[in-house]
Amino acid sequence: MVNYFFIKPLAILKIITGMLCGCICLNAIAQEAKTITAKDTLPNGIVLPADWPPKTEDPLSAAPMRVPYLEQPPAVIPINTGRQLFVDDFLIASTDLQRVFHQANKYQANPVFFPETKEELSGAFDNSAVTYLGQGGVFFDSRERLFKMFYTAGWRGGLAMATSKNLVNWQRPDLGLAGGNIIIPPGPQLAGGDNAIMVDLQTTDSTQRYKAVIERLVDGNWATNYNSKGASPTHTLHTSADGRIWSQGVEMGRASDYTSFFYNPFRSVWVFSIKRNTKRGRARYYTESKDFIRNMDWDSSVYWVGADSLDKPDEQIGDPAQLYSLNAIAYESIMLGEFYIHLGPSNQVCEEGKFPKITELKLGFSRDGFYWHRPDRNAFIAPTRKEGDWDRAYLHGTMGVCLVMGDSLWFPYCGYSGVAPDGARGMYTGASVGMATLRRDGFASMEAGNKKGVLLTRPVTFSGKYLFVNVDCAAGELMVEVLDEKGKKIKGFAAADCKPVSTNSTLQQVTWKNNADLSSLAGKNVRFKFHLRNGKIYSFWVSPDESGASYGYLGAGGPGYDGVIDDKGSKAY
Repeated sequence: MVNYFFIKPLAILKIITGMLCGCICLNAIAQEAKTITAKDTLPNGIVLPADWPPKTEDPLSAAPMRVPYLEQPPAVIPINTGRQLFVDDFLIASTDLQRVFHQANKYQANPVFFPETKEELSGAFDNSAVTYLGQGGVFFDSRERLFKMFYTAGWRGGLAMATSKNLVNWQRPDLGLAGGNIIIPPGPQLAGGDNAIMVDLQTTDSTQRYKAVIERLVDGNWATNYNSKGASPTHTLHTSADGRIWSQGVEMGRASDYTSFFYNPFRSVWVFSIKRNTKRGRARYYTESKDFIRNMDWDSSVYWVGADSLDKPDEQIGDPAQLYSLNAIAYESIMLGEFYIHLGPSNQVCEEGKFPKITELKLGFSRDGFYWHRPDRNAFIAPTRKEGDWDRAYLHGTMGVCLVMGDSLWFPYCGYSGVAPDGARGMYTGASVGMATLRRDGFASMEAGNKKGVLLTRPVTFSGKYLFVNVDCAAGELMVEVLDEKGKKIKGFAAADCKPVSTNSTLQQVTWKNNADLSSLAGKNVRFKFHLRNGKIYSFWVSPDESGASYGYLGAGGPGYDGVIDDKGSKAY
């Protein structure tokens, strides 16, 4: 079967097929103005300024990003969407609990996917044998009940797909196209760059269920793309109904490699994370649109974020840190950001030494999709830096960032050994894919020792009935009381009325002696006061269902769910 991704070369790139929104020409798309509602109010109560996206950030500044919603939180915070995580002080009025951040655990049988086919084992650069994610994605396709991984097969190779039922055992399906599991073949005007692709599990338009940004060569060769003058590739946007036959490309303009995109469901906008170089090195620019294809204007993007003074250099290398890439996804009630922090050495040093550069994966958290809070600068997933290890260096995350399976979050990542199966060495050689896991909601915990501690929330409001917590206090105790907006105890919901919780569970209901639920308090402004001894609490939420469904977002999805919204609760465990 013919692969119809590109029916003709550049001559027809200015045509949009019927798979796109009608027969609108590129000029009309470019001229259509963006319409972003002034002063949007988000589901968490944050009110955005009229000037959005903000032009507050300075590419010359190394100061950590200010986060306005933490400086001035809403007076009352709605908590109807998702589990409420304690990654910052947004929800907290006062506490004597200690916040502890946690790192991912690498899967013991890594790597789970590595070069095997002739395409993956071949490479024109340093004999690179690589199966790398780049900006590829890993998503759970709830229709087919399969995990799908999109990756680059071989150095600057074609875009390929693998499938799995458990994220550990992977198959390369024959898609009936031009080359087995190759979706888009390599070539001067086809794939071969750091392409970004996702399965859009929320779209109502079946023709746009798959979305991609394809990096194209300039003048047909990589030397023109990346030279001493800083040239960069052009990019095109594409959509597909099945991930096999794709629309013609909509030209977006020039940007560096590793440009990516994500959907912010709290504002219903597509966001492009555009890589550009600044005087401080690699960084990110931001633009958004309500529509993936239309109204998108990369030229009007604003400076967004880069590495800052808290991203310390590697002690052995000494080069300033840079932001190599930034992927993001909606997880429960927040946007979860995966920051690729580049620590060097320079490409020239690595090319001469024939070893990979160092990148670490770190996390950031955002409640508005633009401003990032990055309280923990330890690597969430770190390279080993050890000769012979498959993930010695140059780590990459994925579009989609994480997936949900029961009690755990899974984080696919790519690492480079610097050594090909035939012994050849190089900067971009020996890439494979592994997995790392984390407790669900487990980015940060609020902890108490043998002495009981207390956490008091800001005023919140909800429409649900049942209080749930993610807590680890099997050797301790948690009790919760509900106060009115001014801090006065509400009859029947005092700590003494609460049935003590002593368990380790990512989904545990809290009840009171004479009140099985919170229905009498729905719609009112209240505060929760958590009394914790010898334990850890990760999150809380009020569900309309006894199952504990949070109606928050599930990253790139997972088995047991029909999409990326948790409407199942315990039924999906």
